[in-house]
Amino acid sequence: MLSNGTIVSGSLSLPRYLVQPAGKTEGAPGVIMLHSFPFGPIDARHSASSFPELMDRLANELGFAAMCFTFRGCGDSPGDFSLQGWVDDLRAAIDHMISETNPTGLWLIGSNTGGSLAMCVGADDPRIKGCALLGPRADFDDWAAQPRKFLDHCRSVGSVQTPQFPKDFDEWTRELRRFRPVPAAQRFAPRPLLLLHGDDDESVPATDTRQLAEAHGAAEMRVLEGAGHRMRHDPRAMAVLFGWLDRQRLDGE
Repeated sequence: MLSNGTIVSGSLSLPRYLVQPAGKTEGAPGVIMLHSFPFGPIDARHSASSFPELMDRLANELGFAAMCFTFRGCGDSPGDFSLQGWVDDLRAAIDHMISETNPTGLWLIGSNTGGSLAMCVGADDPRIKGCALLGPRADFDDWAAQPRKFLDHCRSVGSVQTPQFPKDFDEWTRELRRFRPVPAAQRFAPRPLLLLHGDDDESVPATDTRQLAEAHGAAEMRVLEGAGHRMRHDPRAMAVLFGWLDRQRLDGE
C-alpha cells in the first residue's frame, strides 16, 4: 500500500496513507477505511493496496480528510495477526487521525473483518459518528471453533509469520470470541449505520449483515444482487457508500 506516514500502535509502526481536502489542514470531516482479513495465498502482502486511490476520491470529491492503513501482519506492517492486536491498531488509528486532522466528526468504513471490528470499537467510542460496513461478519465463531486450523490459515496467507507466535495460544483463541459485532451494533444505535452486502458473497453470507441490522434497529441496509465478497470493487457499492457519506457530511454541517 502506498503510504505517507505511520501510526504507532504499541511497539509497532503501521504504514498509513492520509490525505486532506484541498485547502484544508484541519476542520474537515474525517473517515478511516479498514481492510478485510486476507484469505488467499500471500494475500496479506496486498491488503488495502487499492485504498489510497479511494482516499484521494473521498478527499477530492466529498471533502473528507481520509485515511487508510494496514493492520499488523498485513501489507508492510510488522507483527502478527490477533484480533486484540487489530482492535488495538484501530484504536491507535482513531487517536492518530484526531491528533493529525482535528476532524469535525469521524466515520469508519470497514470491509469484512475490518467492518466487524469497526462496529466493536465504534460502539464504545463516542467520537465515532457513524459506520459503513461492507460485507461484515456477525461473529468470529467459525475461527474460534477450530483455532489451530485458523492459525494454520493465518500462516498460509502471511498474516502470521513469527514461528513461535502466539506465545499464549489459549488467549489468542479467547480473543476470537471476545469481540461480538452483533451486541456492538445494538450499543452503537442510534448512530448512523450503513450495511452493504453481496448476495453472492462466497465467504460471508448476507444473513450476517441482517443480524447486525436487526440488532441496530435503524440501519440502512442494501444487499446487492450478483455482488461478491470484494465490495470495494463493485461500482454500485461505492456509489451507495459515497452518497451515504455525503449525506453524513451535510447533516453534520
